[in-house]
Amino acid sequence: MHAEDKGIREECGVFGIWGHEKAAELTYYGLHSMQHRGQEGAGIVVSDGQQLKVHKDVGLVNDVFKHADFSMLQGDVAIGHVRYSTQGAKTLENVQPLLFHSQKGSMALAHNGNLMNAYALRAELEEEGSILQTSSDTEVLAHLIKRNGNQVSKVSITEALNQVQGAYAYLILTEKQLFVALDPHGIRPLSIGRLGDAYVVASETCAFGQIGATFEREVLPGELITIDDHGITSTRFAMREQRKMCAMEYVYLSRPDSDVNLVNVHASRKNMGMELAKEAPADADIVVGVPDSSTSAAIGYAEESGLPYEMGIIKNRYVGRTFIQPSQELREQGVKLKLSPVRSIIEGKRVVMIDDSIVRGTTSKRIVHMLKDAGAKEVHVRIASPSIQHPCYYGIDMSTRKELIAANYEQDKIREIIGGDSLAYLSEAGMEKAILKDKTIHQGVCTACMTGKYPLSMESDKQVSPFIFL
Repeated sequence: MHAEDKGIREECGVFGIWGHEKAAELTYYGLHSMQHRGQEGAGIVVSDGQQLKVHKDVGLVNDVFKHADFSMLQGDVAIGHVRYSTQGAKTLENVQPLLFHSQKGSMALAHNGNLMNAYALRAELEEEGSILQTSSDTEVLAHLIKRNGNQVSKVSITEALNQVQGAYAYLILTEKQLFVALDPHGIRPLSIGRLGDAYVVASETCAFGQIGATFEREVLPGELITIDDHGITSTRFAMREQRKMCAMEYVYLSRPDSDVNLVNVHASRKNMGMELAKEAPADADIVVGVPDSSTSAAIGYAEESGLPYEMGIIKNRYVGRTFIQPSQELREQGVKLKLSPVRSIIEGKRVVMIDDSIVRGTTSKRIVHMLKDAGAKEVHVRIASPSIQHPCYYGIDMSTRKELIAANYEQDKIREIIGGDSLAYLSEAGMEKAILKDKTIHQGVCTACMTGKYPLSMESDKQVSPFIFL
């Protein structure tokens, strides 16, 4: 399922490369591999050591760079970004990387995450005379770095990072250096790889495979990395906290072939399915996964339960965001445009339908009804994660409780609303067991949207920033 269908939107993905003559082209391929992290805008900024050049626009990566002249993007250093927006800010000025010029040099920023205190910082900067050009909280960091006429340096970046609160992975590019920073809790994913003598940085390791790079290591919470002609150096800009990687990266957001905090996403999803089968068995004939993010969990559930896994739902991969607008009648049952049941597999069967999550419940309801229309005798819904009951303030588009079905209804009522014969969720303990094989290495995951236990105090900003247009 597309993120916009489920109501879960990862705000964006970042990619950077230092020391390769085809930096812009490789960044394009890296962004293409992370298209699932943002489909509303894309951009690349390149440095040739003397100046920064940018190409960006709204739309998919292919559309943005379809007619791009890469000969105009010469340089051996580049950063790139794919983005989602919320609250309607689908405008070019918010597409990243953001590029800033001054008499002391230029700077480009690419950001994944959300700053919780951006609203207060923005007001403070405006009081001091700053004029912000976008509604993106990313721009706030740029102004903090350049405060009082500072040059972009390890010192000015450290000072700025210590003023922001939230979940963030930053790439900051100047003519001569590339800076990489991850928030002290490490909520968002960020890794470093190598391609020959070149350094590569990406939100997901699947981008490394796309360009033939090899994984080196994770960026550590509270770490500021500097890459320049002298090599790579690491410093701490903040005390390292216990890592709380976003659980939804494993549940839904990341590609199955990515490793997030040293854990393979497909393997963790399969383990979630196996734990779910132990916790919530069903008297059924077959197991069916909702493609694509639930396939791994469905395989795990089937393997553990001894039930056959069947391709009972097929995804139409040619229905994208540019698909012709359907009639109102079809729009109301729009899931049929993207998913089709295999009647010969479903008919007369008691089906276990595995999905990764339920957000608003609309899509789950349509899929259950679709399976029953195809002749399923029973549909037992099993969710390979805990129920989502709380807003996310760290970079996923789930901002209010009123849009979350599990925050407003008891489990049996949800089962009734979506039309399932039974409904069960994976427990928090089961999910963490599936993801964290060794807590001494992997530490922990952020389950705030499921449990309400936020790694960062919401008191940090009395009015949580509305500027979450990354």
